Amino acid sequence: MSNRYMQPLRIVIQFGFIGFMVWLGFSFFKFVEAVRLGGAVSVDMRPGGVEAFLPISGLMGTASYLKNGEINSIHPAAVVVFLTVILLSLLLRRSFCSWICPVAAISECGWKGGFRIFGRNIHLPTWLDIALRSLKYLLLAFFIFFIVIAMSPDALIRFIHSDYHKIADVRLMNFFLHISSLALSIIVALIFFSLLLRNPFCRYLCPYGALLGLVATLSPLRVTRDSERCISCGVCSQVCPTNIDVMHSTAVTSPECIACWRCISHCRFNEALTMRVGRKYAISGLLFAALLVLIFWGGSAIGKVSGHWDSSLDISEYRRLLIK
Repeated sequence: MSNRYMQPLRIVIQFGFIGFMVWLGFSFFKFVEAVRLGGAVSVDMRPGGVEAFLPISGLMGTASYLKNGEINSIHPAAVVVFLTVILLSLLLRRSFCSWICPVAAISECGWKGGFRIFGRNIHLPTWLDIALRSLKYLLLAFFIFFIVIAMSPDALIRFIHSDYHKIADVRLMNFFLHISSLALSIIVALIFFSLLLRNPFCRYLCPYGALLGLVATLSPLRVTRDSERCISCGVCSQVCPTNIDVMHSTAVTSPECIACWRCISHCRFNEALTMRVGRKYAISGLLFAALLVLIFWGGSAIGKVSGHWDSSLDISEYRRLLIK
């Protein structure tokens, strides 16, 4: 497959995942309503994949396993998805952000729409951009410190089995169904800034993306520039959604790289840019996309087969928590 077709392929996969996530959300809503109304319902009706929206629970479950050797049985799928995304970042860089994450997809639609409306996207001064980027690392440090370092093994277990955490998925759903004016204002502001800036939430505020970026620096895979073929036209740097200076890089190792293939797709002269393992082995876009889908779905399949996917909560416990 020619690299010029990588962006349509990425967008198809991106919106395919969004469609699947919408289906998950609707299925979970039906499950919760059935439990609340006291109708005939079974635990099997609850889609475990909805826990992909609980990365903090996934982090807590991972920390608990490392400290206690105990799998988080309340939201096990959150741990499975969290570890799968970490593995994905280690092997295929921060591809989760540009191929799967719905927030990043919405933000991308925003800045592309803003470019069509205003004819450009704003680039902040370097000093301000660096200062704002530090915010997501500060948020990541906060979660790592209080969850992984400060919380004792017993405290982790108590929180995981607390009533609050048991219905964290329901609380998240209710957050959007009954959104406050403050939260709505923040979301609207982020959407507005997404028209002007490229991926402002992902670039400045997302601690999950910060973690994945740090993990991705260990990945052997990276965009590589052949200086003999490159004519220094600068298109690769212009189209990069994270403002990386690709044109002056031999290999892109920045944690901001989201492996979106935009720079490679737009390099039409001599194919000076490739995605390589180290500096030796180039991989095709089709193989990259196939590996991404296989790893992400494979992690879920392993979780299901190993019995670490469905919550241990039964219907009576769900009903108690929802109507108390």
